[in-house]
Amino acid sequence: MSLIKGIHHTALRCVGEDEMNRTASFYCDILGMRRVRSWGNGRYAVCMIDTGSGLLELFADAEPGRRPGQVDHIALATDDVDACVAACRKQGLAVLQESGPVFIPSEKPYPVCFAFVIGVAGEIIEFFNEL
Repeated sequence: MSLIKGIHHTALRCVGEDEMNRTASFYCDILGMRRVRSWGNGRYAVCMIDTGSGLLELFADAEPGRRPGQVDHIALATDDVDACVAACRKQGLAVLQESGPVFIPSEKPYPVCFAFVIGVAGEIIEFFNEL
């Protein structure tokens, strides 16, 4: 039985809220995607855009000078965050952030549980469960 249901979201870091909003506008207004939630402001602004088969999460806190093509992390949808973390630990992978419930204060409160690990190739993997 697979612990993973699919990709939940991919995250991109933008340099400031203005760039984040321009990026969101491109994906929504030009490519026809839909912004589903947002929270925070300034450097702490975040939004999620529905791609049709997962989400694109945009953060406004990137440092100037980031390289093109950088993706912050890959979030995999799961019903059991703790089992995913345990499986990674068994393989000797480093856990960056333990799991725990979080209520993201977007327009409509968004209860989630997630954890972060460093993958085999150095990628950051988030295991994500919408509660």
